[in-house]
Amino acid sequence: MSIPQSGGGPIERHEQLAEYLAEGCKPKQDWRIGTEHEKFGYCKDTHLPIPYRGERSVLAVLEGLRDLRGWEALYEGENIVGLQKDGANVSLEPGGQLELSGAPLETIHQTCDEVNQHLADVKDIADKVGVGFIGLGAAPEWAHEQMPMMPKGRYKLMTDYMGRVGTLGTAMMYRTCTVQVNLDFSTEADMVQKMRVALALQPVATALFANSPFFEGKVNGWKSWRAHIWQNLDAARTGMLPFVFDEGFGFEAWVEYALDVPMYFVYRDGKYIDALGQSFRDFLKGKLPALPGETPTLSDWADHLTTIFPEARVKQFIEMRGADGGPWRRLCALPAFWVGLTYDQTALDAAWDLVKGWDAETREALRVAAGKDGLHAQVGDINMRDLARQTLEISREGLRARARPGAGGMVPDERHFLHALEDSVTDGKAPADELLDLYHGEWNGDLSRIYEGYAY
Repeated sequence: MSIPQSGGGPIERHEQLAEYLAEGCKPKQDWRIGTEHEKFGYCKDTHLPIPYRGERSVLAVLEGLRDLRGWEALYEGENIVGLQKDGANVSLEPGGQLELSGAPLETIHQTCDEVNQHLADVKDIADKVGVGFIGLGAAPEWAHEQMPMMPKGRYKLMTDYMGRVGTLGTAMMYRTCTVQVNLDFSTEADMVQKMRVALALQPVATALFANSPFFEGKVNGWKSWRAHIWQNLDAARTGMLPFVFDEGFGFEAWVEYALDVPMYFVYRDGKYIDALGQSFRDFLKGKLPALPGETPTLSDWADHLTTIFPEARVKQFIEMRGADGGPWRRLCALPAFWVGLTYDQTALDAAWDLVKGWDAETREALRVAAGKDGLHAQVGDINMRDLARQTLEISREGLRARARPGAGGMVPDERHFLHALEDSVTDGKAPADELLDLYHGEWNGDLSRIYEGYAY
């Protein structure tokens, strides 16, 4: 979850809302890659989730990163709730999931180095305190009652609200993990094309990265239970957003959509003020019940944009949100997949040609089928495995055309980061399929074995 925004003066004109988004436009040479990933922490001896405080805790890991690896602590009140260093942030999800929000970097070589260094640092500190971390899309065994709540005012408010809308909102907050990538756009038209491709092909990412076939100690019947959860919570702020494909979509249309998403909070003087279900439109008029007579700042607008959770979203960049958290090879593969599709114009055009004939019903059906059946999904005449193969071919060509070398020039481009995904298409097996094979095979139904083989 995003940390509170800061800076930005008062909003005095409606046009400032779209102008804020447009400020994200960058020339191609300034495009960067920001990778985010979350992971579950657990006590090695009991396999139970780690609490916020204690000898084996989230706080112990944060303090270790601060004291031994030079991260600067971020506080809410007296509690450490995050870290920052060199343009990157470490933050906490509601149930104690540890998230790295990476620095904006030029190449996937760099972002993969960043991920690997982070995981090595976390493992070193976690080993010292008897804690482990595992990359999965959903907690395999833990019940909601076993999950701690991190000491962040935002999460307390969200927990209350999620209990009133949808059916699985609190499960999303406390018992899921994702890997995401943030990507830039050059113009409004570029944003539009990238958002349309991002939403249409998000189900392919869901299928390729599906990694949550267990929940509460049982096989749940979905390859990505995390995707199922996202399909059954607050409909006002999730989904595939058909309006993005309407003629005339752009920054202003996103503003109008965002203004209709009910608010969660306003952040003032280090505290979250309850604005649950209230209207940002009323806030603009000085009629917000939570702050009568007060009008918003641009940082309030930036905060509100972080409370919108569709499959892809616009801030001052585009965020790809469809993939389960997973093993380290997948953490590097996710940015490679989307960079290949969107950072080369020929590849982006080819990706759009692949999906432009689909209607909203087809896109939604693919979303549901990807979570349920993964690479084995079938929607009409669209076979997910074949679609994934075509999509990866486009991404691979996009990375070849980008020609960003690594390893001091010994590696000519970034295509090798797709190997894990290409192997999945060849074998017809995403991580969820591999986990189910083990569960029904050598694990003999003993789900505790997952901590042995799949921890970082």
